[in-house]
Amino acid sequence: QVRLVESGGGLVQPGGSLRLSCAASGRIFSVNTMGWYRQAPGKERELVADTSNRGGTNYADSVMGRFTISREYAKNMVYLQMNSLKPEDTAVYFCKAEGVRGSVLSFESSDYWGQGTQVTVSS
Repeated sequence: QVRLVESGGGLVQPGGSLRLSCAASGRIFSVNTMGWYRQAPGKERELVADTSNRGGTNYADSVMGRFTISREYAKNMVYLQMNSLKPEDTAVYFCKAEGVRGSVLSFESSDYWGQGTQVTVSS
């Protein structure tokens, strides 16, 4: 019903930049929150940044000042600009859409995940 597709991952040197994109498609009337999570090998998935349709934005302390999340509501897209990348940023980055409603008549909502994109920071 709803599909999230991430792009923009890759290999970058420490100090470099990458921009991740996530496109949500399918039966979507509205999305409450869109965000980015990451999971490094042997670690739990953690929130990187998210932004809600009420204007609230959250960042993990570890990325504050280096990463910027932005959202394009008309296209159901969310972006993550990552600057000053560090080796510890290496992980699979997942896009998440929370509170997705399929129609104006729907009172129920669901959450969806993308399949992830690998980000590797290494010299």
